[in-house]
Amino acid sequence: MKRISAPRRTASLSAQLVDSLRSHIEAGGWPVGTRIPSEQALIEELGVGRSTLREAIGALVHLGLLEPRAGDGTYVRSSSELQSVMVRRASSAQRDKVLELRTVLEEYASGAAALRRDEGQLRQMRELLADADAACAGEDTSAATSVDALFHRAVVRASGNDLLVEVYDHLGAALTSSLGGLPWDAAHAEDHARLHRRLVDAIEAQEVGDARAAAAAIVQLTRDHEGAAPRVAEDEQ
Repeated sequence: MKRISAPRRTASLSAQLVDSLRSHIEAGGWPVGTRIPSEQALIEELGVGRSTLREAIGALVHLGLLEPRAGDGTYVRSSSELQSVMVRRASSAQRDKVLELRTVLEEYASGAAALRRDEGQLRQMRELLADADAACAGEDTSAATSVDALFHRAVVRASGNDLLVEVYDHLGAALTSSLGGLPWDAAHAEDHARLHRRLVDAIEAQEVGDARAAAAAIVQLTRDHEGAAPRVAEDEQ
């Protein structure tokens, strides 16, 4: 019977280069959205052959970390494989399913935050709420969306669960990418701000049930708003 060949114990040069470049991206050496150095520049800097470099770059493209653009070089698409996978998966999922996932994560995290938050984390949440109010007052939808994402990440970090924080950090981009941002009318914006204040109040008072209920209500408001948007558009036609 023919024996199975044992694997080589030493990683190939291209595999080592993939690990090195991936670590460089994860550490922020090449920020998301930036163009990486040219092929020739990397060959000279890294001291590797053209085929080795192309094999490594191709692997990172396959993993979703890099994105080649014809005639414009190669850009950093994501800082982690998990984030890249989740963005692709969330973008192909029904929006209602994405909202359900957000409810599960944020409801649990909010309850845990009510038990474990510290004064510094509470102060950060209050400051982010003020920033959100300012963005809404200035009708800056993009800024309001960014601040809202920062606020919810702050709540998750206050949960004290490092693994949950890591997963949510990766999923944050996926949730934002999938849900996008619809314009909010004045009534929805006020309800949104009120529920966020209610959430922080509950976390400060260490009321676990109230915190979880507020977090769920925030996502439900988004769900209701998403569901109402098409009907409003139809009425205007």
